[in-house]
Amino acid sequence: MIPEVSLMLLLVVTFILDFASSKKTERKWFNPVACIFMLIQVGYCVYTSILLAPYNHELAFLGDMYITSQAINLMKTILAAGTLIVLIQSRAWLSRPEQKDKEGEFYMLVFATLLGMNMMMSAGHFLMFFLALEMASIPMACLAALDKKRNESAEAGAKFILTAIFSSGVMLFGISMIYGACGTLYFYEVAGKMIAMGASLASVPLLIAGMVFFFSGLGFKISLVPFHFWTADTYQGAPTTVTGYLSVISKGAAAFTLMMILYKAFGPLVEYWDYVLYAVIVLSITIANLFAIRQKDLKRFMAFSSISQAGYIMLAVVGEHHLAATALVYYVLVYIVANLSVFTIISTIEQNNNGCVDMDAYNGLYKTNPKLAFLMTLALFSLGGIPPFAGFFSKFFVFMAATEAKFYLLVFIALINTVVSLFYYLLIVKAMYINQNDNPLPYFKTDGNTKLALVICTLGVVFFGICSYVYDWIYAAM
Repeated sequence: MIPEVSLMLLLVVTFILDFASSKKTERKWFNPVACIFMLIQVGYCVYTSILLAPYNHELAFLGDMYITSQAINLMKTILAAGTLIVLIQSRAWLSRPEQKDKEGEFYMLVFATLLGMNMMMSAGHFLMFFLALEMASIPMACLAALDKKRNESAEAGAKFILTAIFSSGVMLFGISMIYGACGTLYFYEVAGKMIAMGASLASVPLLIAGMVFFFSGLGFKISLVPFHFWTADTYQGAPTTVTGYLSVISKGAAAFTLMMILYKAFGPLVEYWDYVLYAVIVLSITIANLFAIRQKDLKRFMAFSSISQAGYIMLAVVGEHHLAATALVYYVLVYIVANLSVFTIISTIEQNNNGCVDMDAYNGLYKTNPKLAFLMTLALFSLGGIPPFAGFFSKFFVFMAATEAKFYLLVFIALINTVVSLFYYLLIVKAMYINQNDNPLPYFKTDGNTKLALVICTLGVVFFGICSYVYDWIYAAM
């Protein structure tokens, strides 16, 4: 439990630092300290992954309610690294006069949320999973409403917490059905009871209904269609830094956890949840792409983009276990660097354009800020799946996993939607390079933290696709 214990210590130390220095007007040291803390956390996760490398099986703790493995710790490492990027690029936003007094709260909420996600991925019991999910969701609602003086931010927090409550209720209803049918809430024991039922499994509608309700509850967290209605409003209203965090870190943790629970607990029901996933993936990719084309607000645009990307992430789950898990983790890794690059640029332009995030603000951006326009183009090309960027290979491995499972029609539909998604990503590129603007955004300098975050993300977008070692490393851990 090194990653969880270290995060808990970071949370306590950050609380003490914030409390002790709350009356100081200038705390320029706070962000570097928080970033160093997060870098230490990444190091602890890497160290734990190395410790677990000799083991080819999962290790259980706390009465088998906490489970760890090299694959789980690899995912914790990736999410911690993504959180580090978020903290690095958050400095410009947190240094604004209206946000200075919330800096400590922001770091504590981020650490608390990441702690919940880590516990969620290591859960071996449905109630442990539910407690961890709430530990991650409640601080996330606070983050969405952090800029409370803006009506949109308060609305974003309210919509997030209301949908989170509803989805949690649906999920608990499903968990109670599973307990009623199996008499246990341990993932492997639930699967064992199903195997023992054998041919009579299909005659237990309570169990199948419980699985559907559980899937529906977690579908809210991942923003899968038709559980996505909160996403656009929350993404638009939340602070842009929080939106970036919400779109990649929490989505990656929830998707990985759903995959692990489907395999561990609902493996014998694969013939049922495969078709549920089939319908949800097609709806998520198609509907999100069609709605994204209509958006003019760039944060709402990226909200529908993230719904579509969630569909692609879940496409890996229908494949063979080992190949699917590798494809999903690799996709999340690439998605983190590409999406955070986009949100870093959106946040930078928002702060230098009186809070405007409309797509029209990007008209002619290449003429005044060519470097930002170029980096935005690279990130969008990766999200669209254009070779040789990492996004192309992440989609390729996801399609390969689904093809191995003989879901040819599903892959064909996803390929068509990839062309559609490329079209709407190119709308932003067209705005930056081709569209004319009578009052273009003037040239401005970006701060050092923003540059560092963009350098890290761009290197990931470029090199994760051409360095085969990254994929091999993930494959070995699975």
